[in-house]
Amino acid sequence: MTIQSDYKKLLRRNKDLRVLQSAEDVVHWDMETMMPPRAVELRSQQLALLSRMEHKMSTDPEIGKLLKQIAASPDFDKLGQIERRNLHLIRKNYDEQTALPEKLVEEIAKQQAIAVNVWKKAKKARRFSLFKPDLEKLVGLIKQEAEILMKVKGTSTPYDALVDLFEPKMTSTEIDRVFDGLRKGLAKLLPYISNAPRQPDRNQLKRHVPVEKQREISRALAETLGYDVTSPRAGGRIDETEHPFTTGRYDDVRITTHYYPDDFSSSIFSVLHETGHALYDQNLNAEWKNQPVGSPCSCGIHESQSRFVENIIGRSKEFWEGFLPKLKKLAAPDLDKLELESFVHAINDVKPSKIRVEADEVTYSLHVIVRFQIEQDLFSDKVKVSELPTLWNEKYQEYLGLKIEDDSEGVMQDTHWANGYFGYFPSYTLGNIYSGQMLTKVQQDIPDWGKQLAEGKLEAIKSWLVKNVQSRGNLYDPAELMKTVTGKELDAGPYLEYLKEKYSELYGF
Repeated sequence: MTIQSDYKKLLRRNKDLRVLQSAEDVVHWDMETMMPPRAVELRSQQLALLSRMEHKMSTDPEIGKLLKQIAASPDFDKLGQIERRNLHLIRKNYDEQTALPEKLVEEIAKQQAIAVNVWKKAKKARRFSLFKPDLEKLVGLIKQEAEILMKVKGTSTPYDALVDLFEPKMTSTEIDRVFDGLRKGLAKLLPYISNAPRQPDRNQLKRHVPVEKQREISRALAETLGYDVTSPRAGGRIDETEHPFTTGRYDDVRITTHYYPDDFSSSIFSVLHETGHALYDQNLNAEWKNQPVGSPCSCGIHESQSRFVENIIGRSKEFWEGFLPKLKKLAAPDLDKLELESFVHAINDVKPSKIRVEADEVTYSLHVIVRFQIEQDLFSDKVKVSELPTLWNEKYQEYLGLKIEDDSEGVMQDTHWANGYFGYFPSYTLGNIYSGQMLTKVQQDIPDWGKQLAEGKLEAIKSWLVKNVQSRGNLYDPAELMKTVTGKELDAGPYLEYLKEKYSELYGF
């Protein structure tokens, strides 16, 4: 047997695993969008079975045998960068999955499905006490997973092992360092904005726009950005859910949003955000389809793409110079009186809010820092699940100056913990920081990109993102990718500079 034949066997096995995962994606999508209430028990069993199947496929001893044979081959040094990266990612997944007991994997998957369903009911009832028992059970299971993965990954803490699942080779110490600098920079910037003489009028964003018109606006935004949801060759769709998300890869990438008749801007920016995710998933290198290297780099890099589209493009004056006439036409006569300058100022209103997904661009990262700090305390056993609402409320008062009235607008506002996604939240703010560093490079490479945007020409900026980030898939770990793209180490400075320049012009300080 040659090294190439062994390598091809590994890739065939990996393809089967990716196809199974894509089926699991659709099942999760249905659970959040179309599933009837009574189906939750069956759905938890389906997901548990799929997770068990995925675990069996990932831990097949034949994979270990093939990896060992390839590593021992005299031709190993002749393998190229892509082949070596694929082998590294397969080995990483194999080592982690073989360390996890099948029973634990199945229990986590089943409890995730149950916890999400209970979270929805508890959030509606505004009572954390209804959610607490199932969250405690899930946290206990995730802690077992983290303890096992810490040894495999060689991280210094169980929480770092969870962070590594979403942001490979990133540590909580490094995140603390960068987040601390960001938090201090935001603390200096916010008073300038709140005390500025020129404040926006948000009332224009509260004009009533029927949901059906908002659906048309969503489709138009998707089309403008190049996310096809209408043609016979469409690889995407837009549906509705409690908490917007994106799922899928390559030819089947689905996004979701929510519509509020008296807050049309909410769906606009959730669609922009999720379309940013979808474009990444659809623009992965087609030649690497179903290979490990043909997957996204990390959740933080994924967020950099969604935040770039949502904020750097979608909240810019230049974008709305091109799209506002179309928005007014689609919403006519409801938005006939919107004017460019005041509208752009309104969608960039900075005011501390209780809900992360509705937060402005400046204060958003403070929401994430709160969650990051709570997760660290939870997984170092400094705080119990029963204490989460109190700790949450205290931090919102400290960081955002807000009093949380009930658990629905507080600790239960996000679905992530119900899904067991501990270690995920830092990715959001890392994405902001990455996007700031990318913007600096974009401005060097495409000096007139803003002018092009104002003319409705998105090809140059989209091509830059595809070439430099999206098509590179998982060829690098995130820190290495950022160094390759920007030539710089992780640094919140460019993002803070972007915010300062943008908001000083908007607010007049």
